[in-house]
Amino acid sequence: MGTLIIELQKKINYYFNNDRLLRTALTHSSYANEHKKDNVEYNERMEFLGDAVLEMVSSDILFNRFPDMPEGEMTKLRASLVCEVTLAYDARQFDLGKYLLLGKGEEITGGRSRDSVTSDALEAVIGAIYLDGGLEEAYKFIECYVMNDIENKKMFSDSKTHLQELVSSVANDDKLSYEIVNEEGPDHDKTYEAVVKLNEKIIGRGTGKNKKSAEQQAAYQALSSLDKNSKGV
Repeated sequence: MGTLIIELQKKINYYFNNDRLLRTALTHSSYANEHKKDNVEYNERMEFLGDAVLEMVSSDILFNRFPDMPEGEMTKLRASLVCEVTLAYDARQFDLGKYLLLGKGEEITGGRSRDSVTSDALEAVIGAIYLDGGLEEAYKFIECYVMNDIENKKMFSDSKTHLQELVSSVANDDKLSYEIVNEEGPDHDKTYEAVVKLNEKIIGRGTGKNKKSAEQQAAYQALSSLDKNSKGV
């Protein structure tokens, strides 16, 4: 684990004074339960702290970055940026799932790539950085990995809704539909492939660890393609 700890710190460009904090942030409760005799700390308390730091910092960034945005819009945008699916997307920027300490059961059932597990771990890492380096370092991390590429993430977090709104704004009689076209892997760790169709024509494809995620990815690809076409790319 020591080598992986060093590797992760290089990826996120933050080196802990106390790397035990990072180890705790990466430890899932399932691992701690399997190592009770070792009194292993797990990341739920640190996740609680990181969630609070994330809300404060993301609010501050939005407040300063969008001086004319009304409160209601800022609230909605913040929610889309710190929701489970977007935080899991953020975590994949540096392959956070690779570094988690999981129990055998959680490992077997695909916890390393599960959105709920990786998004919680990301909040725990934020909490660990806050404890180790203070608010300034946590702010830098959040700004780099969570509050980056806001427009794309806003679209990604609820792609299906955005795609439906876009299609409805053009023609009310156009019909969107989703279909799971492929499943791969064992029952405990499946990967799904989905397509989204506009009037039976495929306009996007996506994969995910559950059907909803695959459909969301398909909608996001469709939105990205439509956006490029509208710009003549």
